[in-house]
Amino acid sequence: MFGLLAYALWGVLPLYFKALKGLPPFDIVAHRVLWSIPFLAIVIAIARGWPKVRDALRRPSTVGMLIITALLIGGNWLLYVYAVTSGHILAASFGYYLNPLANVLLGRFVLKEQLNRLQWTAVALAAAGISVLAAGALGQLWISLTLCVSFALYGLLRKVVPADAVTGLGIETAILFPAAIVWLAWRRSTGAAIMGDSEYMTILLLLAGVVSTTPLMLFTAAARRLQYSTLGMLQFIAPTLQFLIAVAYGEPLKTAHFIAFPAIWIALGLYVTALLRAPRLPQPPE
Repeated sequence: MFGLLAYALWGVLPLYFKALKGLPPFDIVAHRVLWSIPFLAIVIAIARGWPKVRDALRRPSTVGMLIITALLIGGNWLLYVYAVTSGHILAASFGYYLNPLANVLLGRFVLKEQLNRLQWTAVALAAAGISVLAAGALGQLWISLTLCVSFALYGLLRKVVPADAVTGLGIETAILFPAAIVWLAWRRSTGAAIMGDSEYMTILLLLAGVVSTTPLMLFTAAARRLQYSTLGMLQFIAPTLQFLIAVAYGEPLKTAHFIAFPAIWIALGLYVTALLRAPRLPQPPE
């Protein structure tokens, strides 16, 4: 349920960024970081999680990994906002169609997770569908590949870093916070309207923390409980919703999409069938 909710929220996120289209991507990402701080502080306080934050900060290896994950997710956010606001939602959705395969491969070859024959069949079918998409999207392929690699590595590191979802995300956001403040202060000094040019835009920016951190907390909670390959296959939900939004906004639909998407969803169905047939494993501790 954590994974399904995370990907459903990410799937409709382009609607939020489309509403902020008049603002530069750097401004939007800075607001995401800025307003995530008070939201996460409240969540941590309610969960009585400050001792966990202090414990994580005492471990240099944990802090080092969270610095890397903070840079990965910050860069991923920036490129995703650029793709949406510049009319490349299809390229962004393709990046997140690639991501599940990257997750499955990382889960298999890095985390040594085992896949049965039906799961490998699903992976191969999804790869075939994605290959068809890639052939028709070479112009924006750099966007897709960068989004894929950055988020796949982020998820892998967050799965193994010894910090729970809220603790890790709180520290990551604090790491990015100084850069966000410096950027917004510089923009303000140039006379830019950093809070938007209307009350509606201001309200949307104030909600950036909730919009940004809620699906990430759900995702990292899911990543610590599920096989990484399983989490990857569930991710097809988000780019499919993004694809539908892109079509609704008038981005061109090609023949490749009509070939690729049925293949991808059949693959997801096969993978879920394999999961339902598999015996349940005990849940790891949070």
